[in-house]
Amino acid sequence: MSMIFFACVVRVRDGLPLSASTDFYHTQDFLEWRRRLKSLALRLAQYPGRGSAEGCDFSIHFSSFGDVACMAICSCQCPAAMAFCFLETLWWEFTASYDTTCIGLASRPYAFLEFDSIIQKVKWHFNYVSSSQMECSLEKIQEELKLQPPAVLTLEDTDVANGVMNGHTPMHLEPAPNFRMEPVTALGILSLILNIMCAALNLIRGVHLAEHSLQDPRSWFCWLDQTS
Repeated sequence: MSMIFFACVVRVRDGLPLSASTDFYHTQDFLEWRRRLKSLALRLAQYPGRGSAEGCDFSIHFSSFGDVACMAICSCQCPAAMAFCFLETLWWEFTASYDTTCIGLASRPYAFLEFDSIIQKVKWHFNYVSSSQMECSLEKIQEELKLQPPAVLTLEDTDVANGVMNGHTPMHLEPAPNFRMEPVTALGILSLILNIMCAALNLIRGVHLAEHSLQDPRSWFCWLDQTS
């Protein structure tokens, strides 16, 4: 029976996913935990190296060192030591394959697509190989967890407000100022009427002038000479 359902490698400073296992689970509950994992990935820099968030059916475990973190969605029956042993193995595999410069320059999600197959192999190993075959690694992790227990996160810690997803911070919106228009006074109405009348007179004058110039072109040049 599988205990590790999904795993990914992310960059700590911005939560950028670098590589991930193939997703074979599409239930509503699992997709909800995928969303929680993505939300948590954006804030990994706030938490220590190891942490867990547990629910009724699934749990999220993460382990980070430097700018690389490994995260997993596991069954609640999965022992914490096994989950963190898996994540540590994944971390060593990834950092041995890519240097910090290459990781830091990654600009698009899942830039290390070729590592997906490695995640699948390690995940399969931990899901189907008996614990006795990795007893030494599990004992080491168990001792570390006793000395330094992982951070325990609540489900609320894995939720974020709308807008924080994909790296967007929430904007503080303030109500627009409420401008109240003052009623037009009698003086304002009179001024508006006079402006309209002046504009109409200028328009009539321009039309008459154009008609006259078309009938007698010489008068147009005479008028130009007088105005120059």
